[in-house]
Amino acid sequence: MAGSGERARHWQYAELPGVDLLRARYIRKTFVRHTHEHFVIAAITDGVEVFHCDGADRYAGPGSLALVNPDTTHTGRAGVPEGWRYGAVYPPPELVAEIAAETTTVRGTPGFTAPVLDDPYAAGLVHEVLRAADEGNALAADTLLRVAVTRLLRLNGGPLPQRVVRTAGARTAARARAVLEERMADPPPLERLAADLGTSPFALLRAFRDAYGMPPHAWLTDARVRRARRLLDAGASPAEAALSVGFTDQPHLNRHFTRIVGVPPGAYQRERKNVQDPYAPPALPSRVWQNRQLSQT
Repeated sequence: MAGSGERARHWQYAELPGVDLLRARYIRKTFVRHTHEHFVIAAITDGVEVFHCDGADRYAGPGSLALVNPDTTHTGRAGVPEGWRYGAVYPPPELVAEIAAETTTVRGTPGFTAPVLDDPYAAGLVHEVLRAADEGNALAADTLLRVAVTRLLRLNGGPLPQRVVRTAGARTAARARAVLEERMADPPPLERLAADLGTSPFALLRAFRDAYGMPPHAWLTDARVRRARRLLDAGASPAEAALSVGFTDQPHLNRHFTRIVGVPPGAYQRERKNVQDPYAPPALPSRVWQNRQLSQT
């Protein structure tokens, strides 16, 4: 991607355990339908991002935040020819629940009520979190993250609705999902999967899309990438991860991983291996990320 003007860095900081961090500038990049296990808090710096979420296209421009709850299907693309630049933090649900319990009146499972919030102050806090992580300032990074999440929950927070499987179609979709989870590397064809569940292929497609926001094959690709991320974090090579989750080879993993995570698996894993030791000397300033071109491996 050298010369394209697109850059991204996806990393973690040891003193923010479980929190993913991202800086990126995308122009032609398109994120396919996917989900995250964590919250997405993305602060737009320049340009416009368009993402489809909760049944509609959402537009986030400079000073606004794109906010996506865990396990919510969404996409992503540029809303203007020059693309968009942003920084993002991905806190796990348990951290957001802890912050909500301590600092807000939100009860139940906390989440964001609107997918876009225009709040330059909160957007600035997100960028300060990333800067503090880059500079190895653990106290600032942790403090600013908690302040940012608290502000966003107070301005745009509420209890997430509980998903209850009631209809026969929803129960069939849940059973199909369980089969695909168990047989991720060798899934059955749609017709056989439907027959084993006592339904028709089109009925299964409708039920699955209604329950999970995407058809079974798209959900399976998303789930494979999720599992590949865990394998890469555990030290597996991209080639090993690809075969383990059911991709035919590493190039297939590269393509799908980049379309969902935003960086290739090799670049993703290199950043994870370089998670900063809190006792090491301070990292280089955050501007260094701007010189990092996306790797093709």
